[in-house]
This record gives sequence, structure tokens and C-alpha cells, in this order.
Amino acid sequence: MKVEVKKLPKSLAELTIEVSVFELQPFLLNTAANMSKEMNFPGFRPGKAPYDMVKERVGEAAIYQEAAEDIIRKTYPRAVIEQGLEAVGQPKITLEKLAPGNPVVYKALVSLLPKIELGDYKKTRARKKQISVEQKEIDKALKDLQRMYGKEISVERQAVRGDKVEIDFDVYLDKVPLEGGSSKKHPLIIGEGSFIPGFEENLVGMAKEQVKEFKVRFPKDYHKKDLANRLAEFKVKMLAVYKIELPPLDDNLAKMAGKFENFAGLQKQFSDNIKKGKDEREEQRFEIEILDDIMSKSKFGEIPELLLDSELSKMISELEHDVTHQGMKFEDYLKALKKSVEDLKNELKPTAEKRIKTALIIRHIAKEEKIEVEPKEIESEIKKTKETYKNQPEIIKQLESAEYKMYLANVLASKKVMDFLKNLAA
Repeated sequence: MKVEVKKLPKSLAELTIEVSVFELQPFLLNTAANMSKEMNFPGFRPGKAPYDMVKERVGEAAIYQEAAEDIIRKTYPRAVIEQGLEAVGQPKITLEKLAPGNPVVYKALVSLLPKIELGDYKKTRARKKQISVEQKEIDKALKDLQRMYGKEISVERQAVRGDKVEIDFDVYLDKVPLEGGSSKKHPLIIGEGSFIPGFEENLVGMAKEQVKEFKVRFPKDYHKKDLANRLAEFKVKMLAVYKIELPPLDDNLAKMAGKFENFAGLQKQFSDNIKKGKDEREEQRFEIEILDDIMSKSKFGEIPELLLDSELSKMISELEHDVTHQGMKFEDYLKALKKSVEDLKNELKPTAEKRIKTALIIRHIAKEEKIEVEPKEIESEIKKTKETYKNQPEIIKQLESAEYKMYLANVLASKKVMDFLKNLAA
């Protein structure tokens, strides 16, 4: 088999592959045998007729045509490996020559993994921060627990901070109703800061059935840019006021909340949970800082469109999953943003490029340091996951697929690389 490689811009390569007449023989014989299974040749069982008899019946050009897909499917990967190319995605194939008695010649336009010149990854400026838990964080968690077990008592008085209220409200900009700016029977606790600054303060002193109009300015850094720093008019009707009676912070609350012998045990559990959460977030931040540092010292070739499109599609799928998981339709989410999928893809391109570069860094360090994942490690992880889904046969089947094993191998390899880098930075 002859292979010529022509490097093109944007991490593309064109391979011209020639499969000799001799190399074609197994493909042609196998194809003819398969074709003869659908034919009747006296004296021969289906699939056992000689090649020449099949050729005489259908013509050798038909056998070549039928064999072409199998020839390309099996010779293309071999050509890529022989040339030491790191190809991604499916190639674009163009048949150049397909004629009886001649070599088969085809071109394959393929996307290549971008070249990377790794910076010095063994010396990093990234440092892990010490994590501690402050008493005010524990106090906040205990306050939230108190509210969970608090009793709401309807009261006929003016609202004060700490009360739960139920309101109808409408929002106007320059006396024009704001789209999506109305809500009915909206619950909130005054003082929690769930609304824009200044809104909840205007509810203090309102009594049931009272209507009040006031103006509040949206923050300069408000997430909806079209509303940032805009002065809005609010019309609010108070529907109900509830006093929240909180249980005391004592052993009884600890016993209500779980299997704690006393309040001290509850406090310790909250402290441990907060510490665990902060440790996990710091670990993620530390990993990102290490990779960002390596990225800043490395050089990358052009990222092929195929690879970028694939990463963007993956990110859109992840976003759609998150949105639908929260009970919203993805179409409605896009309408609320006033954006199309293409708009989102354009916004996400820098993040997609960064994700690709991160993956390239991890891949090259794994290769450089000979970091590998053993089959037994993959099987061990699958075994543990199966225990979680033992009553869900469909998921068990997916866990046993070659695709999942490949995915898991990449995940475990990435974890090993990150552990290696974090140990260097420690």
C-alpha cells in the first residue's frame, strides 16, 4: 500500500492511498463470496461459488464497487497509523480510481490533532490554598436549618424583617410593563436579599391588602445587561404576612435534624460538610490554575473546525441537559435569552478552545510521562458503578460497551495526570 501525505492549513492533511492489485485480492474474494450468498449456482452451497463464476454473473466492476467501502474502512486506519498521524473524526473520502485489474486509489481529507509545544509543566506557579471553616459559616447553616423547621404563623400586622410574605408585583420601565416582570402569589422572606437591593426594604411596614408603588434601580452588574443600572417602577400588593417561629438551637433541633446525640454533634457535622465542600472547590480551583499556567507557557497549532464543532456540540448538549434537568424546555430557555443555538456556539467558542487545549495538555503529559490505565483499573471502576445501578439493566449494558470503557480510560488517565501535576506543585 502506497501512502502520500500532503499537510494543509488548519490542521488538515490529505492522504492519497493506493491499494495494490495484490492487496485487493482478499477484499474481492470476500465480497464475491458474500454476493454469491444471494445467488443460485447449481452444485455450490450459498457463498461457496468460485470468484470467476460470480464475476461472470455480475461483472468484475460490480465486485469492485461492492468491495470499495470495505477496502477503505480497513486500509484507511492502517495508513494513518503507518504515517504516525493523530487523526480525529471521520475523514472525507474521494475515490480516484476504481477499475478491474488496477490498484484502488482514493484520497482522504482528515483533521489532525493540533500540534503542541508543551511548556515546562514540572515547574508551576500554582499553589494550593489552606482551607478553614469560620464560625459564621456554621451559624448560617444552622440558621438555614432553623428555617426548615420553623413554623409560619399568619399575622394581621405590618411586615418586618424576617417575615415571610406573599405578594403580587409588576415591574415597569418608563411606565411600560417589563416583559416577564410580573408575578402572582410570590413568596419571599424579607431580609434574605433574594431580590435586587432596595426592593425588600420597601416591603417593611406593608400590611395585608396594602398596595405600594416605588422605584428601585437595578445594579450596574445585573446579569441581564439590558436592565443593568436602569431605574424601574414597582407596583406591589401585599397578600399575606407570616411570622416565622424558629425552634431554639439546642439538642432537640439536633435530634429532629438527624441521628445526633446533641447540638455539638450537629455543629460538628455541619463543620465537616462545609470543610468537605470547600476542599472540593479548592481542589478544582487548584487544578484549573495548574492547567492555565501550563497553557500560558505552551504553544498550540490551529484547532481544526471538526474538533471545535464537536466540542461545541458537546457543550450545547451539556447545557441542554442542565436546563431540562431544572424542569425548563431548552427552546424556552433560548427564547428567554433571545438567542439561537448558533449564537450560543459563538459565545462558547473561547471556552471550547480552552477545553480542547486542556485535553491536549493532559494527553501529551500522559504520553511524555508514560502514564497509562490498566484494563483491571477500568474493570474495577465498572464493577463499583454496576453496584450503584444493579437494578437498571439498560445502564449496566451501557457500562459494558466499548465506548464507555474508552471514555472511562480517558477519565482515569486524566485523573492520574492531574494527581501527578498536583504532586509536583505541592
